[in-house]
Amino acid sequence: MKKFKILLITLATGAALISCKNEKQTNAEKEIVAYEMFVDSLNNVAVIDLKTNWDSIENDHQKRKLVAENALLELENREELKGKIIVSSDKYELYKASYLAQQPKKSTKSVVRTALFGSEDIGDDMAFSWVNKNNILRVYENFTTTVEKNKDVYSREDWDEIKLYYEALDTRKNTVENEGLSSSDNMKIASIKFKFAPMLKINRISSKSEENSEAKE
Repeated sequence: MKKFKILLITLATGAALISCKNEKQTNAEKEIVAYEMFVDSLNNVAVIDLKTNWDSIENDHQKRKLVAENALLELENREELKGKIIVSSDKYELYKASYLAQQPKKSTKSVVRTALFGSEDIGDDMAFSWVNKNNILRVYENFTTTVEKNKDVYSREDWDEIKLYYEALDTRKNTVENEGLSSSDNMKIASIKFKFAPMLKINRISSKSEENSEAKE
C-alpha cells in the first residue's frame, strides 16, 4: 500500500511537471504570436498616425519584445520560437528605418548659432548671402553684444565655433564693401571689430587653458 501511495505521488508530480511545461510552452507561443501580430500590424498604420504616436510605438515594441523573450527563458527547446522573435525584430527594424528615412532632417543649428544669428540661415558653406549693406552693421552689433553677454558660460567648443562664424562674417563684409557699404557703417564696424577681436582671442585662450587644467586634475 505504501509503495502504491509513493507511485501515485510520483505520477502526480510528473503530471504536474508536464502540465507546468505545457503551460510555459503555451504562454511563450501566445506571447510570440502577439509580438508577431503587433509588428505586422504596423504596415496598416497611416503615416500621420505613426508620426503622432511614434514614441508610444517604440515603447510598445520594446515591451512586447521583452515579454516574448522572457517567456522563453524557462523553456528547454526554444530555438524555433527564438527564431520567430528574431524574424519579427528584423522586420520592425526595417520598418523603423523606412519610416525614419521619410522624416524631415532635423536642423543641426547649435544654440550658439541661433543666439548669434536668430532664424537666419547662414548656410552650410557659411556664405552669409542674406547679409547686405543695409543690415551688416546690425549683424555685427548683435553678434558681438551676444558674445559679450554670454562670454562667461561659453565652452572651448563654443569659442571655436564663434571664431569660425566671426571669420566667415568678416569674409562676407569684404564682399559687402564692394556692394556699396556706407563709409559711416564701415567705420562703426571697424570700431566694433577693434574692441571685439582681443576679447575673442583672450577668452578663447582662457577657455582652452581651463579645460587643460581640468583634464590634468
